[in-house]
Order: sequence, then C-alpha cells, then structure tokens
Amino acid sequence: MIVLNGGSSSGKSGIARCLQAVLPDPWLTFGVDTLVEAMPASMRTSDAGIEFAPDGEVIVGPEFRTLETAWIEGVVTMARAGAGVIVDEVFLGGAASQQRWQKALGGLPVLWVGVRCESAVAAAREVARGDRVPGMAVSQADVVHQGVTYDVEVDTTRSESMECARIIAAHIG
Repeated sequence: MIVLNGGSSSGKSGIARCLQAVLPDPWLTFGVDTLVEAMPASMRTSDAGIEFAPDGEVIVGPEFRTLETAWIEGVVTMARAGAGVIVDEVFLGGAASQQRWQKALGGLPVLWVGVRCESAVAAAREVARGDRVPGMAVSQADVVHQGVTYDVEVDTTRSESMECARIIAAHIG
C-alpha cells in the first residue's frame, strides 16, 4: 500500500495516476474525495458530517468519522486481499490522522509519502481547478504534515507528477 498525504491541490491525484502508469502491477487508487463524494449530500451540509467553510477550513463531525473508519477498513481489506492500493489522503489532523490509518493497517507493508507544495503554488492550482473552496490549499499546505512520519517526500512545487511518481516507485520493493 502507498499512502500519499498532502494538502488540497498539492498534486496527489496526478501522482497517483502516474504511479498507476509506472508501477509494473495494477494498482487501485482511492482518495478521501472518493469517500466524500460517496456520502449523501446531507452529510456535506451537517455539522455531524463534513463542512467546507467559506475560508477553506474543513470541519469533520462524528458521523463523518464513523463512515471514514468503515471506509479505511474497507480499503485496508482490499490491500490485505492482495490488491495494490494507492491512497490519496489529506491528514487534517496531522499525526492523529496517520495513527488512524496505522491502527487499521496493522502489519501491512506501507510506503508513507509526503506530498508537499508551496502554498502559493497550490493556491494558484486551486483557482485554476475551480472545484475547490478558495483557501483550502493554503490552510492545509503545512498542517497536514504536522507530526507525520514519512518514508519518502516529494515536492510538486517545481516537479511534475511523473517525476514524483518515479521517485516514489523506486521505493517500492
């Protein structure tokens, strides 16, 4: 399993697609966006679910955490069954978020990857994408990495997704 952690618009999704292209075996990709999109619309407007504040802050409630736990367990089950899995995550809680994954992963081999990007560059990407709440990229750029331990880190500020994917792929044994 490969877990990519970085802020919004840092380049994780592009790296995940490139990893699928360069790794010799087929790998599945799942992102926290997949989880959010799978939730009922009511969960995206409730303080028990997930809220996106006008300034880009993301607030998660207890119902979101319950579904997130089930989702993590499901993703881990696929990896335990032999699937190569790339997870595109945003550790809003820094180390606490990583610990939730570590607990579920148990003894599975995992490559922890930090995906960094200067906040100004991520903010420009956010505007260009047009599908994000303005401010998410800047508010998440550093906080998602606080206390998180990585096996490898890449920086998409000046590096293309494919270059980053090749660096990560070199660490897969």
